[in-house]
Amino acid sequence: MNQEKESSSGILTGRIKKTPSVLLDETVLRPQFAYELEHLLPFYLRIEKVMVVESVRLGLMTESAAQEILHVLEQINEHTLTAESQDNMSDICFAIERYVELHVTERSVTWHADRSRNDVQATAQLMFAREQLLSVLAELMAMSDIVQKQAERTATLPMPGYTHYQPAQIITVGFYLAAINEQIGHTIDRLLSLYDKMNACPLGAGAMAGLELAWNREQLAERLGFERPCRHALVSVASKEWMLHIGSELSTFSITLSRFITDFITWGSSEYRFIDLPDELSGISSAMPQKKNFPVLERIRGKTAHMTAYYVDFAMAQRNTPFTNLVETAKEGGSNFIHLISNANILFRLFTTVIEHLHFRENRMYQICSQEFFGGFSLANKLSLQGRIPYRRAQVIAGRYIVWMMEHGRKPSDIDLNQLQQICREQGYKAGLSEVELRNVFDVEHSLYSKITLGSTHPKEVTCLLAQQKKEREIQRIQWKQAIDMI
Repeated sequence: MNQEKESSSGILTGRIKKTPSVLLDETVLRPQFAYELEHLLPFYLRIEKVMVVESVRLGLMTESAAQEILHVLEQINEHTLTAESQDNMSDICFAIERYVELHVTERSVTWHADRSRNDVQATAQLMFAREQLLSVLAELMAMSDIVQKQAERTATLPMPGYTHYQPAQIITVGFYLAAINEQIGHTIDRLLSLYDKMNACPLGAGAMAGLELAWNREQLAERLGFERPCRHALVSVASKEWMLHIGSELSTFSITLSRFITDFITWGSSEYRFIDLPDELSGISSAMPQKKNFPVLERIRGKTAHMTAYYVDFAMAQRNTPFTNLVETAKEGGSNFIHLISNANILFRLFTTVIEHLHFRENRMYQICSQEFFGGFSLANKLSLQGRIPYRRAQVIAGRYIVWMMEHGRKPSDIDLNQLQQICREQGYKAGLSEVELRNVFDVEHSLYSKITLGSTHPKEVTCLLAQQKKEREIQRIQWKQAIDMI
């Protein structure tokens, strides 16, 4: 009788006598409750269900009591569960407990015995994080598919390559896009590896030191779709390292994306005119009607900055805190986790859409390739390998030849073998090149196909790399699907 009266009165502790203040409830507890109701409730309910089953095995409740609790748990949703400062202290775990107690007819006095909110909350947060990480991986693989298609289509399309903001060597669009795909693959690899490492279940760790009954943690982990239980009780509830790792990986990749986007922004300028986007992905100036802007690229680059900001937010919330369960690290410190994931998914979708609709102006890029002296590297190589000129001296000769050509208003195709030979003689050497060989040095196609090493811009090498990336992505997709099937 006393138990019934205590249960219905809403008393949750003998330590404090008053419920949370209005300020605390309205500014902290209710917003947290709303967040967990929206994002974590299904995981809390799943945890409760597996714990009920395990409670029967431990003899903590009868089968009939367990079935009734399971039935009541099925009735709980975002509409039936409410934050009440006096009844459940606006805490979702207490709210679930109170809801069940008020709706069962067969009471089990040992339900929730030998239990803690700490490991339950840690488990729910980790289950949510796993699900969100898999959604990010889905976006990355979709991005890779589009990049792959564009790269395959443009593997032989010449374009200028730049170092130190200056024309350097001729590459292909496909070669550049394959670099993007390579970075995507590295990120997917690391996130899949991270998923494996964080796929350890905290449930059963208790408040920090373990539980006093023989809960089968391996069985609990398996029923919740985990690979294994976390093997240290304190680490189970104290560590939020997974949040830092997800944040750092997404921040790192976003920094890389910002560099690719910076190239696109440059290429889309009126000075370069290498790329174009359809009208639906473009913008206009309110004052200058001659302009076609690409604000979507600026939006993407802007969103990459948020990723690092969120990571720093996680890190600052955890640094210098005691290594134990804390609201500061688990709840306040993770309040921006959903924003990190949301921003990442939007960022990746936007980038994928841009790549899918990106149009490269072939004539314009070829014009730059043919008017700049991209063959300087090749000329120095030829002078050294065929003319037997010491390489550094060959570099000097090649540079002087190019300067002379530019000063006299000559294009790369307007070769002047006599002038090259004269410069060589002034240095005490012979050029050792024919007119055809000198012409080939500054020919766009020849310059492109002259690079033959593994990973080079040679279309054959690009095609081989893309095929390898495609196979790797197929393996990664299998791992991703297996993770989904497990949870």
